[in-house]
Amino acid sequence: MKDNTSLKLDKIVGDAEDFLPILGTDYVEFYVSNAKQIAHYFQSAWGFQPVAYKGLETGSKDQVSYVLQQDKIRFVLTSPLQEGGEINRHIDKHGDGVKVMALWVDDAKKSWEETTKRGAKSFLEPETIEDDHGTVVRSGIHTYGETVHIFIERKNYKGAFLPGFQEWNPTYRPKPAGLKYIDHTVGNVDWGQMNKWIEFYRDVLGFGQIISFDDKDISTEYSALMSKVMANGNGRIKFPINEPAEGKRKSQIEEYIEFYNGAGVQHLALATDDIIKTVRELQSRGVEFLTIPTTYYDDLIERVGPIDEDVESLKELGILVDVDDEGYLLQLFTKPLGVRPTIFIEIIQRKGAKSFGKGTFKALFEAIEREQALRGTL
Repeated sequence: MKDNTSLKLDKIVGDAEDFLPILGTDYVEFYVSNAKQIAHYFQSAWGFQPVAYKGLETGSKDQVSYVLQQDKIRFVLTSPLQEGGEINRHIDKHGDGVKVMALWVDDAKKSWEETTKRGAKSFLEPETIEDDHGTVVRSGIHTYGETVHIFIERKNYKGAFLPGFQEWNPTYRPKPAGLKYIDHTVGNVDWGQMNKWIEFYRDVLGFGQIISFDDKDISTEYSALMSKVMANGNGRIKFPINEPAEGKRKSQIEEYIEFYNGAGVQHLALATDDIIKTVRELQSRGVEFLTIPTTYYDDLIERVGPIDEDVESLKELGILVDVDDEGYLLQLFTKPLGVRPTIFIEIIQRKGAKSFGKGTFKALFEAIEREQALRGTL
């Protein structure tokens, strides 16, 4: 069965007013309680490679950051070195979570000017930072919750990451797990806030809406949510925005809002070219994924049509499959990464499909609800 609600991505993205071309995601920065240990986790469990470091040894007296990369995915893990201050406050309120979604642009000053004149609240006025490797221009604006976008212009920089960082070259380098790039980044917002932020991305950043799901599309017996997906003009940046919908019990979005204490990034979808190989590798390193009932696979081929993958392998690993008019996709979610039931990671492989898994929502969200029931938060 085809999912016709989620098609024609290229045509709809073409409607975006692409006044500030975005080249891609530059990095995602997490504020975390212990960056050193979490960096070790992303190295050991996920196969991220060490890139750069900032801390006491580099002259940073108030915070420490570790930069990790796998193919085009770059994570920055930042922790405070002193009591008080913004990073401590953020962690105390939200737990470990995403603070910065940095966007790679050609002109950071123009990006700030264009977005702030369209109504964005400034986070960082344009500034030039430099070291022996060149210069970087950066600026920033606020988005939902306490999350921010930093515009990064690095065409005149040859260093490992940014000025203020030094290369990080430990001997411990577990092999990569086959992750390629960030496919999309999902934000959760509170009741009645989704359309406000859809309009923000449309009016302030020139994004176009590519997909819309209501509570009839995304619901189970107990809970529901609504979602719209925004993308920039070239389609490299895709931001689904979720809000709760009425249901018999507490939805995953309400649970997130409760424990994160507000809106924020719910999950990052990381793309791979071989999801079976990647998931097997991740599971062998201790990454925990949601459990899908084996009955989901009983009539899989009848539901989705011919696929290249072995169904028994998908069943073994709990990988879900969805189709649209362009092809199909495979996906699954991890359990929450931290102690709070907030941020998690999705692994996705696209075999032509440009949709977001409408046909897998019910199975995925029932799996999440089983975890909520164990936590006593459903």
